[in-house]
Amino acid sequence: MNLPPKPKKIRKNLVAHKDKRIDWYYWLRDDERKNNEVLNHLKQENKYSSFWYKENKVNSKKIYNYYKNKIPKFEQGFKTKLNKYQYFSTASFSQEHRRFYQVHKKKKKLILDVNKLAKDRKYFDISSIYPSRNHKYLAYGQDINGRREYSIVIRDINKNKFLEENKCSSTGNIVWNENSDGYYYLKKDPKTLIANSLFFHKLGTSVKKDELIFKENDREYNLSISLSRTKKYLLLQVSKTESNEFWYLNLEEKNSNLECFLKRKNKHLYYIDDSPDRFFIMSNRENKKNFALYETNSNRTKEINWKLIVAHKKNELIENFICFKDFIILETRKKGIPCLLQIDRNSNKKSYIDFKEESFTLSLANNNDYKARSFSFIFSSLRTPSSLYSQNLYTKKRRKLWSQKVLNHKENEYETKRITIVARDKTRVPISLIYKKGINLKKAPLLQYGYGSYGLIIEPSFKLSFMPLIDEGFIFAIAHIRGGQDLGRGWYDQGRMMNKMNTFYDFIDCTKKLHSKNIGNEKKTYAMGGSAGGLLMGAIINLEPQLYKGIVSAVPFVDVLTTMSDESIPLTTFEYKEWGNPIKKKEYYYIKRYSPYDNIGNKPYPPVLVTSSLFDSQVQYFEPAKYVLKLREYSTSNNPILLKMNLIGGHAGKSGRLASLKETAEELGFLSTLSTKDS
Repeated sequence: MNLPPKPKKIRKNLVAHKDKRIDWYYWLRDDERKNNEVLNHLKQENKYSSFWYKENKVNSKKIYNYYKNKIPKFEQGFKTKLNKYQYFSTASFSQEHRRFYQVHKKKKKLILDVNKLAKDRKYFDISSIYPSRNHKYLAYGQDINGRREYSIVIRDINKNKFLEENKCSSTGNIVWNENSDGYYYLKKDPKTLIANSLFFHKLGTSVKKDELIFKENDREYNLSISLSRTKKYLLLQVSKTESNEFWYLNLEEKNSNLECFLKRKNKHLYYIDDSPDRFFIMSNRENKKNFALYETNSNRTKEINWKLIVAHKKNELIENFICFKDFIILETRKKGIPCLLQIDRNSNKKSYIDFKEESFTLSLANNNDYKARSFSFIFSSLRTPSSLYSQNLYTKKRRKLWSQKVLNHKENEYETKRITIVARDKTRVPISLIYKKGINLKKAPLLQYGYGSYGLIIEPSFKLSFMPLIDEGFIFAIAHIRGGQDLGRGWYDQGRMMNKMNTFYDFIDCTKKLHSKNIGNEKKTYAMGGSAGGLLMGAIINLEPQLYKGIVSAVPFVDVLTTMSDESIPLTTFEYKEWGNPIKKKEYYYIKRYSPYDNIGNKPYPPVLVTSSLFDSQVQYFEPAKYVLKLREYSTSNNPILLKMNLIGGHAGKSGRLASLKETAEELGFLSTLSTKDS
């Protein structure tokens, strides 16, 4: 099949605020995903992509073999301690999925083999595992098509057998009750996929008898649940982009009712956790964008009773906190660099925990014991695989507990840097870089990666997926653009809603300034992003079609205006404060200014590879499917515009570790081939 598909065109008029848009490919939307004409078109797209790969001798297998030579045949994850029990997982290169174990009194027991569950299924994934409080039962969420609508399965650990399945379209995470004879879970709206209901299920009873604990009726809010630090409370968060509220339920009391910690207020975000007699609150009240930390007695949650522990700082974002008996550890970020701050609860003395690398990432992990004398964190950098460390809270002595194994990896063969460029509006934007020592930076191919939405940060952590290109001589750059939260909450606010253009301009300016610093070959510069990062890819090639010589746009959110105008599309109403609400004229026209699908024109577009999945719950398959057709139609270059559509799978592609690596190899193989052609 040497020509791309050319399906029919049906005129669809979309009118709002007296503005008329025409969508010729709107008919590709099939919410049931059963329309044969649509499915046949997607299959034709896959055939064309396969033909192009074969004709252009794309060597994805070489990259996949690279991964095989780097990943150990057998890996064991770090052990998580819960009371007198430990839990861990293993992975084997001969199997797609992990196996989970329980350890008690030095006896190891296999409690879940995901490979057996996934056998004969085209797609299978689990959310996480949740051992009951008495360690007799195991709960997990299972997803069989990639839609992230999890049913909840319970197994009897001692008898090693299946007990029951709750086919409830849940988020996949649960909180066990005190007696381990039931659990709390969240249910999603079947149409919008927004979690809006909290239920309690008692083991051994019909799901029809499950008790509704809480229902959120505002479609802009989403629910999440967690277990408090002392395991005394279930914490229910009701949240949207700019505001939230917490409710708490005492798990130690029978028939306990949810209590509201503090009612939601416009533009107020707060997060809570507990110690035996008090709550700690991380809050941005009074316009303290980067948050401050407070405490209050457990029975006095009103704001008037909050006592300040750590004040707000303009140049330091508080991202997270965890409390111990005598200490609090804060995750903060200064100038984009992560920090750990230890606070003595008795003296209020504060001390930062030092790290020597120029660019790295940190995160608290595996801290399940409130009374522990040490805390654990994961450290990584672009050249350093992840390691789990434990540090004594009292003596500050540190030891390594676990390391990610990467075969034949030598850190000292790579250079990592963090540089800052000045964008067009004089804003300073950081970039993280990694490349092999000794390469000619001016002549080397450059792959720039970005995201820039939802306040999410693309951390400069070790990324095995990109190492084949780095070893091939590529420079890999992460642009820490506005829309992320890299430089504080204000950095996020400057890249969303009516400031969204900053995200795209920052990314382009990063590329141009790298070139001006003789970093990266202008004739071999490529870009990559996924989901909202795919929106970024669509926007930058509309603005600067000739700056990049190849694009990988994974599961891209490219039809922003149409999607945000349709409340029936999953997750739409939850994201009004991220992108804007097109019902409002001003916000409609601002979205139209950058929405990739609406801004495609007669331009010399670069080669583009778009990936998607039929059952993607985050970005519906029809967005990238339409986008590819329109991009081909308008492109004035002869460059390939390819679509690879998983006909089973979700936002992260296929399930299984090896299948995922094969997909990554196909994406990087595309760029590697372009780099060879551009020589």
